[in-house]
Amino acid sequence: MAERAYGAPAPATQTTLAGERWYGKDIDRQTYTAVLFSDLDMTEARNTGSVFTDCTFRSARFNSSVHTEAAFVNCTFVACKFFDASFIDCKFIGSMFDGCMFEVMKVVGGDWSFAGLPGADLRKASFHGTRMREVDLTGARCDGGVLRDVDLSGAWLHSANFSRCDLRGSDLSALEPQHVQLQGAVITAVQALTIAEALGMDVRPEE
Repeated sequence: MAERAYGAPAPATQTTLAGERWYGKDIDRQTYTAVLFSDLDMTEARNTGSVFTDCTFRSARFNSSVHTEAAFVNCTFVACKFFDASFIDCKFIGSMFDGCMFEVMKVVGGDWSFAGLPGADLRKASFHGTRMREVDLTGARCDGGVLRDVDLSGAWLHSANFSRCDLRGSDLSALEPQHVQLQGAVITAVQALTIAEALGMDVRPEE
């Protein structure tokens, strides 16, 4: 299993729910703490305002589900599927993802700060206006993906692939260009200046 930042252990769970079928279910402002969800089926579910804290999701299916103003705080996701899932103004602060599938996942707003996505395949995922401070994207595959207007300040980006990724409007202050792949990445002129300075260039106005 991929390790959390600084080797922090995953939170222990106290209760197990196995094989729960929440297919197409409306989940409204439910609260779960330290629960292990094994083989949860949340396909096409509608989750509004529910809070999951210190929970572990193992082989859960979030396919085509829609989550609005929900929170998954310090949770662990192992071998979960997020195909076509939507997360609108949701919190994933401190959560860890290991061996998950994110095809066509859409994230709008919300706070994913301190989340762990090392080695994640985000090539077909999109993030818009999301706070992702100090997120771990070490070795992540973001080539061809979308990270628009995302706060990546303090993020761990070593060996990440941002080739052809739409990075416009995102905070790239933590980016070390010599340690990531950026071929064909879409950026703004202001971001180009940030990258040039990170490379040690002395950028001056024309005289």
